[in-house]
Amino acid sequence: MAASGRGLCRALSASPCPARRHAHWEAKARLKPEYDAVVIGAGHNGLVAAAYLQRLGVSTAVFERRHVIGGAAVTEEIIPGFKFSRASYLLSLLRPQIYTDLELKKHGLKLHLRNPHSFTPLLEEGTGSRLPRSLLLGTDMAENQKQIAQFSQKDAQAFPQYEDFIHRLALAIDPLLDAAPVDVEAFRQGSLLQRLKSLATLAPLLQAGRTLGARLPQYYQVLTAPMTKVLDQWFESEPLKATLATDAVIGAMTSPHTPGSGYVLLHHMMGGLEGTQGAWGYVQGGMGALSDAIASSATAHGASIFTEKPVAKVQVSSGGSVQGVVLRDGSEVRSKVVLSNASPQITFLKLTPQEWLPEEFVERISQLDTQSPVTKINVAVNRLPDFLAAPNAPGGQPLPHHQCSIHLNCEDTHLLHQAFEDAADGRPSRRPMIELCIPSSLDPTLAPPGCHVVSLFTQYTPYTLAGGKVWDEQERNAYADRVFDCVEAYAPGFKGSVVGRDVLTPSDLERIFGLPGGNIFHGAMTLDQLYFARPVPLHASYRCPLRGLYLCGSGAHPGGGVMGAAGRNAARVVFGDLKSM
Repeated sequence: MAASGRGLCRALSASPCPARRHAHWEAKARLKPEYDAVVIGAGHNGLVAAAYLQRLGVSTAVFERRHVIGGAAVTEEIIPGFKFSRASYLLSLLRPQIYTDLELKKHGLKLHLRNPHSFTPLLEEGTGSRLPRSLLLGTDMAENQKQIAQFSQKDAQAFPQYEDFIHRLALAIDPLLDAAPVDVEAFRQGSLLQRLKSLATLAPLLQAGRTLGARLPQYYQVLTAPMTKVLDQWFESEPLKATLATDAVIGAMTSPHTPGSGYVLLHHMMGGLEGTQGAWGYVQGGMGALSDAIASSATAHGASIFTEKPVAKVQVSSGGSVQGVVLRDGSEVRSKVVLSNASPQITFLKLTPQEWLPEEFVERISQLDTQSPVTKINVAVNRLPDFLAAPNAPGGQPLPHHQCSIHLNCEDTHLLHQAFEDAADGRPSRRPMIELCIPSSLDPTLAPPGCHVVSLFTQYTPYTLAGGKVWDEQERNAYADRVFDCVEAYAPGFKGSVVGRDVLTPSDLERIFGLPGGNIFHGAMTLDQLYFARPVPLHASYRCPLRGLYLCGSGAHPGGGVMGAAGRNAARVVFGDLKSM
């Protein structure tokens, strides 16, 4: 972490860090020797699973290794006075049913919806009184078309049809998110009753087919083709194509030229907030406030949540069934079932005794693609970034573009591909793709008056550097300085506004948050690792070869993002199994 700055924010950064407070639910919880269910990890999916199970009358305990709950959905005061959504930083994908069922608003969840939602400034010379161009997109279609028309009248006319096309595909796939995948193993080898039950899981697939209808071949192309091929069929202007393509590569070690990159875009189009389809927003108090709300819902019904209680291993009976967990301090906690919010690699390669897992299953887990391009940089600044393409107001108050996802180095899809190729060669991108967000533009509780927190979600950075280099402090700071130079080109004065920064490379994301390879999705969101192949074929129903052990995190269907779907779906499968025990 490096720090610089002046004025009010400098004084704040020199103050002592406040003492860490224990969560109110932990103070109430008392560790018991036995529960019906144990959840490993208090990431948002684990908390959702615990909340649903407890509401169904299943006595549930959650054990978290860190001092704070939330996994990647966490708020941390890395720099005194500045509260960062340290890893995940935006909300949209949370399933609406979870929001309603768990009464998250009642439990303190407050949202700030963003509109407009995307700002792409260009690096070009202004002429006379004309500023460099930029592309600002939001919910007003007429305004979107006016913005796009700066670059192409044809694209402005096509944009509403493109939005409708993608929206229709997202609606078709949406029901698949809230149900366990087709249980191929039960259908293949189960009893007659199990086979009949597995037929019911076909319903969302059939519904998707009916929704797509005659346009299925076109939609199939979105899922399988390079995103650039799809976008080229719709548009001609590069700033628009590159802006849209960012959603196809965000968090993925892939190029917009890579076949199948369209699904990642689609995954990010399936959300919405407070009834507004496609809306994204900031959580008041940072993403940790969402985790707190879920935890509050869970504990209100009797669930127990413990921090700084890492699980050392899953306990297995002599008959080959889960019988609880052993904590790192040696405590044994018995349970009928264990749900793991940890990644498949941690769950099955580190916590589960290997003798109880088939060799082929272990081999498949060890071969999962977990490549990550992401380095997250959290920055404290003493004033708002001032973009050449959209100068700040005289009083320094946030303007509409400050609340957006601000896309830098995204004027051209070829730039994104070049950044990817650098990382594929083992080098941090020379001109990285940057998604810059300023949550304090809508939530002033995150920073001192006049100051702001800035999230820089950057790619591409390889987990392993070429030539055997490691991500030491020198490499980490060299890359962060390069990112800051890029921001400075769009917003002169940015570097001088920096009070402090927190740089998280792929290896840091793995070490701190347990994200394998630094992958924010617990594994690549590629077609060979989705639906009934997530995490591996024949084991995508949240169950695993060891009876009583379940996966409930992002490594299970439907994958990553702050959705909660994996936790909710897993809880329903577990509850059904408990009833039949």
